[in-house]
Amino acid sequence: MTRKPFALSAYLAFARGRPAAPPAPPPAPRPDGPLIWLHADRAETARALAALAARMQVQRPEVAALLTWPAGMATPPDAPRYCLAQPLPGDSLSEAQDFAAYWRPDLGLWTGQTLRPALLTKLSEAGTRLAHLGARNETWYVPAPLWVPDCTTAALALFDRIFAEDDPALRRLRRMGLPDSLLRRAGPLSETAPPLDCPPELHEEMAQTLSGRPVWLAAKVRADEATDILRAHRRATRLAHRLILILVPASPRDGAAIAETACASDLRVARWDAGEMPDENCQVLLTEDASELGLWYRLAPIAFLGGSLRPGHGGEDPLEAAAHGAALLYGPNVGRHLSAYTRLVEAGAARIVRDFDTLAAAVSQLVAPDRAAAMAHAGWDVVSQGAALTDEVIALAFQWLDGDDGGNGTGEAA
Repeated sequence: MTRKPFALSAYLAFARGRPAAPPAPPPAPRPDGPLIWLHADRAETARALAALAARMQVQRPEVAALLTWPAGMATPPDAPRYCLAQPLPGDSLSEAQDFAAYWRPDLGLWTGQTLRPALLTKLSEAGTRLAHLGARNETWYVPAPLWVPDCTTAALALFDRIFAEDDPALRRLRRMGLPDSLLRRAGPLSETAPPLDCPPELHEEMAQTLSGRPVWLAAKVRADEATDILRAHRRATRLAHRLILILVPASPRDGAAIAETACASDLRVARWDAGEMPDENCQVLLTEDASELGLWYRLAPIAFLGGSLRPGHGGEDPLEAAAHGAALLYGPNVGRHLSAYTRLVEAGAARIVRDFDTLAAAVSQLVAPDRAAAMAHAGWDVVSQGAALTDEVIALAFQWLDGDDGGNGTGEAA
């Protein structure tokens, strides 16, 4: 057995005497077959890891996933949809041994700058292949008092692969003495959303029907947002009189209320689900729900994302819309996806609006095709950056599950 570095041995001696937390309720049974363990350091990372697990399970249904997060962090709302889920235990040696023995993960994907050397050691000794995703150019933290020697480098060396999110992060890892065979630069870990399905024949038919007309989309709209959106559209048509709005409610219940509001307005409305097609006089194409959103995203170069003008909803995932090549508009209430919106705004792919007046102004400006195209291209760049790491991690995970060492550094660090 390879001799452990002194700093790591000292930490493990400290962890052996560290008090364990009171026993938690019995965890769910470990599923048969391959198990991938995913550790999220914060809520947005948990969503990204849950999406990654869902993509892996589409390709390999036999793979199960366990998602953990730091004690004290709220349970990620979407985690149970795709993963077994529980808070991460403490880093006492007994807790680390119990976790490794109970779950026996084949692979472990870790995020965040806080390390758990005892847990990582026990998993590595048990044969779990470990990868760190999205290492940042920030200080690393190990939960130990100052008198314990710093074992950060030794703990990082337990990973079989470390993906740095940018060049400064990669240089920091190199300065710590980690070999290039462990390191890869692959962009930040972020939620990724594959394009939604759309029948090509229907897309071609609708593209011909709307040919030559400026189009914008209001997607997953709540009933209490409909009045402002329709007022914004009415104002925008003063500058672009052929402009058409595709209005997609978040749910059938919202759809019923929105239909009543739209039909009571002075705008000319075509109801898609009643079989009505938009003609030259149509100003609003109204659907009952979001079941055909893939079609509407492909037809509209501008998309306003609902659930954001009024508090209480938290907004919708903007990466789904960005993956279809749309310039994005959104309201101020997007707390559920704040990090994704921030990245898109910083890239120039999304713009915030406050009310119907600013929404109308934004739509009127983006009707110019070059402006919408520039924003859409910036959004695609953001989506592609997140997809790069996801695709590489999935490929590596399947190689490891199949008994291949994943190249062990054949893709050298950039």
